[in-house]
Amino acid sequence: MSSIDIIILRHLRRQPAHGYELRKRVEETTGVVLHNNSLYPALKRFEEAGAVVRRSEEQEGRPARNVYSITPVGLELLHDLLAELPPEAAGDELEFLTRFGQFSLLEPAERLAILDARDRALEASIHHLTALLDRARHDLWNREVTTELIRRSTAEREWLAGMRHEASTAPLAEN
Repeated sequence: MSSIDIIILRHLRRQPAHGYELRKRVEETTGVVLHNNSLYPALKRFEEAGAVVRRSEEQEGRPARNVYSITPVGLELLHDLLAELPPEAAGDELEFLTRFGQFSLLEPAERLAILDARDRALEASIHHLTALLDRARHDLWNREVTTELIRRSTAEREWLAGMRHEASTAPLAEN
């Protein structure tokens, strides 16, 4: 599962929605363009897993539309997706930030584990980029890009270190 799945379930946690409304809310609040060929297969998968329920809502003068609501199974799935950041996903900025933006739904230990996973991914990236930088010493533009990527990763690691206190003390969200 991916950040898109987390975003869909998070929006349904806030309130039930039909597909078009859900797509628009996701785009307005996250900037992520959610295409129907991503949204509806995800909703079908969630429905089959018991994470969402679909009900038909009649509309005057138009065909009925399907409205999706999250279930207790869906809330548990959302939590599990948020609390887990596998090493292969920890280097992906969107995957990390999607989880970070939902830290209010996680316990402090879960938050810290995600920060640690991201920090390890950044450390590995800096190590890799440093090796590339040594090879790029004669190519100005390659060297500039690599140096900037190292700077950004280093700055993010500093930011993560600063977030550790907040992550360990901030309260959980109320339902």
